[in-house]
Formats: sequence, C-alpha cells, structure tokens
Amino acid sequence: MRVAIAGAGNVGRSIASELLENGHEVLLIDKDPRAIKAESVPRAEWLLADACELSSLEEAALQRCQVAIASTGDDKTNLVVSLLAKTEFGVPRTVARVNHPRNEWMFNEAWGVDVSVSTPRIMSALVEEAVSVGDLVRLFTFRQGDANLVELTLPEDSPMIGLRVGDIDWPIDTALVTIIREGRVLRPDPEGTLELNDELLFVAADETEEQLEDMLSPHHRK
Repeated sequence: MRVAIAGAGNVGRSIASELLENGHEVLLIDKDPRAIKAESVPRAEWLLADACELSSLEEAALQRCQVAIASTGDDKTNLVVSLLAKTEFGVPRTVARVNHPRNEWMFNEAWGVDVSVSTPRIMSALVEEAVSVGDLVRLFTFRQGDANLVELTLPEDSPMIGLRVGDIDWPIDTALVTIIREGRVLRPDPEGTLELNDELLFVAADETEEQLEDMLSPHHRK
C-alpha cells in the first residue's frame, strides 16, 4: 500500500516509520526545509513542497496512493489536504490529525475526512477505559458511515462470560473486531468463549452502542 503523509514532524515521521516496518510505501511531504530529515526515515520518499497546493500533490502523484494522512500541527492545513486528496485525487482513505478539540466538528466527510484522530480525545478515552470496567468507551469515530471504535472490558457480572462468540446475536451494524486477553490480541473465534476481563473492541453504529452496552454489562450503565 502506498501512503502519503503531509507533515514530516515528529508525528509524521513516527507514523512513517511504523508503516514502513509493516511493509508499506511511504511518501513524506513538508514545506519546511528544516523538517526534511531523510536520514531519520531513510526508507521513505521525501518531498519538499506545500501539501495545500494542487501542483505539489500532482508532483507527489497522490492519485497513486491508497491512503493520505494529514498529520501537520495546523488544523486548517490538515482539512485542506484531506479535501484535496479526496476530491481532486480520489484517494480512497484519508486520515486527519485534530490538534485543537474545538475544531473536531469540522473533520467530517464534507471536508474529505474519513477518520479523524484527536490526541486529547484518545487520551481521555484511555483514562476512562482504565477506570471504568464494564462501561462502553468510545475510542474514536469513523466519519464515513457514522460508526465508532468502542471498547468494553467484561465485568464479573456480565451475562456474556462463558458464551461462545458464534452463539451471540450481536446488534445490527455491530462487528466484534478483536479480543484483548492478558496482553494478547485474539481474532474473534466463533468457537471461542468470552472470559472475565476480556477487553472487547467493536466497530458499532451510534444507535447500537447503548444496546451493545446493555448486552455486555447491563448492571454498569451510567
């Protein structure tokens, strides 16, 4: 998979390194010459250019990318990059960094954003997750499709403990993505059973979250 990353700061370079380790092609774009540190991510392609300019994105051959990531420290830039990537180059998937929570409402399909990532939102969600076994926690939102990545850790009184995954009738528009058990990431096995303190991650529509929480932890609703 070919991925373009606008913003070659610490965040952009970290994302690039991770993607390269997973076997993807990565192009880093930044208009600041000081950010072009090719030696820090030597296997990436680098482009000194303004990612908000159509000519720059044409030079980057953005139409060849399956994913565009807007990871700069400026929300306006991230929105423009996402919009251009989606509307002018038809990039299938766009991911945008939200720097200021007050701007989060703009990071949606209208601006070409498929997935927005807000560090404050994720950090607060992880804090909630650490102290709220049995409560459904929304980790982040997929703007396209009105779906969310949600997590719930099974409490001791959950009626789901001991049930086979394949026997559970999950709510409509809900998919169990993975089970984290004792530090291990497990693919959902229809023959496997759910256990106490299993951390379940779902992709779920907004309207099904409450129903999902009632199923998994009926006595822990706030």
